[in-house]
Amino acid sequence: MKHDSSVSKREIIGAPGTVEGVAVQEKYRRITLGLIEAGATITTMESCTAGQVVSLITDTEGSSAVLQGAFVTYANQAKVRMGVPADTIDTFGVYSAETAAAMARVCRDIYNADYGVGVTGTFGNVDPNNADSAPGEVYFAIDSAKGTEAWHCAVPPQPSRLAYKLYMADVIADRLLALIQP
Repeated sequence: MKHDSSVSKREIIGAPGTVEGVAVQEKYRRITLGLIEAGATITTMESCTAGQVVSLITDTEGSSAVLQGAFVTYANQAKVRMGVPADTIDTFGVYSAETAAAMARVCRDIYNADYGVGVTGTFGNVDPNNADSAPGEVYFAIDSAKGTEAWHCAVPPQPSRLAYKLYMADVIADRLLALIQP
């Protein structure tokens, strides 16, 4: 897979402050049921969210109909091993719309899924392994038959790692709902 420098990213703003975990779970219940009803499949390649998105998908009974598997690729080397082009990371940085888009495409291709979600970024601290680390800066992308869309989200400070993950899962849920609901 070659890197794609034509990925456009849009800015997205989530809720101010923190999000309610139960409300995020309800959004993913709707996503999973919508995918089941449509006979569609989804997969993820997650870094900073560490599998939170896919975990929320699997909280709904019947999710095995829409999810064959997913990836948590925390390290750059893990992303490359799964098929994200090293030159994409080298050219654009691991925290970029281009890398998120490559992650979404790679996981979708591997599982031949209808939707692929890629998430990369830094939450409340600087990543000592990546020079492009900026706390609270997250990029995510969704790849589907309609193409690849990428977003940048500035995440406000959160009280815990779980709160950061839920915050981003909530932002991603809104984009997924807009995409999968007729």
